[in-house]
Amino acid sequence: MHEVMNNLLLGFSVALQPSVLAYAFAGCVIGTLVGMLPGLGPLAGISLLLPATFGLNPIVAIVLLAGVYYGAMYGGSTTSILMRIPGEAASVMTCIDGYAMTQRGRAGPALAIAAIGSFVAGTLSVLALMLLAPTLASFALRFGPPEYTALLLMGFFVLSYMSGGSMVKTLAMAAVGLLLGMIGIDAMSGYTRFTYGVLDLGDGIGIVPVAVGMFGLSEILLTAGQAMPPPPQKPTLRQLIPSRDEMLLSVGPIARGSLVGFLIGIIPGSAHIISSFVSYGIERRMSRHPERFGHGAIEGVAGPESANNAAATGAFVPMLALGIPTGPITAVMLAAIMVHGISPGPMLISEQPELFWGFVASMYVGNVVLLILNLPLVGVFVNLLRIPYAYLYPAILCFCILGVYSVSNSLVDVWIMLGMGAFGYGLRKMGFEPAPIALGIILSPMLELSVRQSLAMSGGSFGIFFDRPLAVTMFVIAGVLVLLALKPLVFKGRDWRSGVGLDEQA
Repeated sequence: MHEVMNNLLLGFSVALQPSVLAYAFAGCVIGTLVGMLPGLGPLAGISLLLPATFGLNPIVAIVLLAGVYYGAMYGGSTTSILMRIPGEAASVMTCIDGYAMTQRGRAGPALAIAAIGSFVAGTLSVLALMLLAPTLASFALRFGPPEYTALLLMGFFVLSYMSGGSMVKTLAMAAVGLLLGMIGIDAMSGYTRFTYGVLDLGDGIGIVPVAVGMFGLSEILLTAGQAMPPPPQKPTLRQLIPSRDEMLLSVGPIARGSLVGFLIGIIPGSAHIISSFVSYGIERRMSRHPERFGHGAIEGVAGPESANNAAATGAFVPMLALGIPTGPITAVMLAAIMVHGISPGPMLISEQPELFWGFVASMYVGNVVLLILNLPLVGVFVNLLRIPYAYLYPAILCFCILGVYSVSNSLVDVWIMLGMGAFGYGLRKMGFEPAPIALGIILSPMLELSVRQSLAMSGGSFGIFFDRPLAVTMFVIAGVLVLLALKPLVFKGRDWRSGVGLDEQA
């Protein structure tokens, strides 16, 4: 415990530096705005901001992007409650009872409980991250290339199963990402692959143009044709104060949502989305008056909002401890770390203690900043929703082009971004989720290297993957998930995901 406190003091000595504080604040503000804007969300926001982080200190870069991530979790509740429009996918469940409270004249308490629940969940989850990540990293040091291969493959299958929608479609998109990740110079032989004479592709397809195009541009194309929503309400500071009964009813959902969200956040997949669905289902089942849900139950706001913020923090545990992203958001953040020459994985905490503990401490600071931002300044942020799409989206498009070009001064990256934007738009129209493509591009070099290292250790024999107990265990888990995904095709009926609405979240 003494060591943990010393490490935490080290973290605060980094996080309280003026430059880190400034970027943490900027990330929280940007994240709140991104979460409020319909059609963007944290993934698109982080992807658009990624080029701006390459010239920054690695600690500052990860703090900025993390602020955008959990800031968007906060901000998404505002439009959900005031307008019944989820700013990002995790706020879908908040729409149900949050907007019902708005119609009853209780928009202020709903916003306040959402902010308080998010703050409590974020703080508790940071404590859990602080204790769990170093322990997990120590365990992961026992991993060799075969175990790492099995872990990556298991992560793919867990992601595919937990993401909702068709597992076949998700795996197909992951396979496309793996293939795109093979473009460029082979690290072991030095030969170029699939570049077709384009010199700019020697280093492979960058995650920045892919992420910006596939998530930024495709979101713009999807929402550009939609009609402007009606102007939202602007609650005053006095109207934000919840009643005593509302506070008491929120205590249990906030606690349960924090626990459920953090545990789900560690699992690969769309954790922040899944956690909000699961939390809402738990609160409705545990309530003595379930008929209140859907008609303005404060528990239906407190639980899901706490859960999605806790899940956002939980997702950092495998990212920082194992170097394994649990979804496209953490994959893009992992890319931001790798650009600075820092290798993610179990050695990160011991080799880069300032980065890890500074990041942890900055999350404490970020949660306080977000609580301040999301209560007194909610009326200011609401004005952003009054900007016409005709002005907003061209500005975002210009920022995308300039940001991508500035990374390597390459027009090829700009064309890749535009192509990926059109490709992502087409995929979404056909019911495919493009997020696994980004994950595949990030993990492809890691998976290829671990497979080839394993085969080099065994003299070309695949038996090495079945001689290691840990590797075999993870392969078995992956196989079980495949069988579970195929069950609805063999036996009539719906699997557990349909019970929380995940079969519709493609």
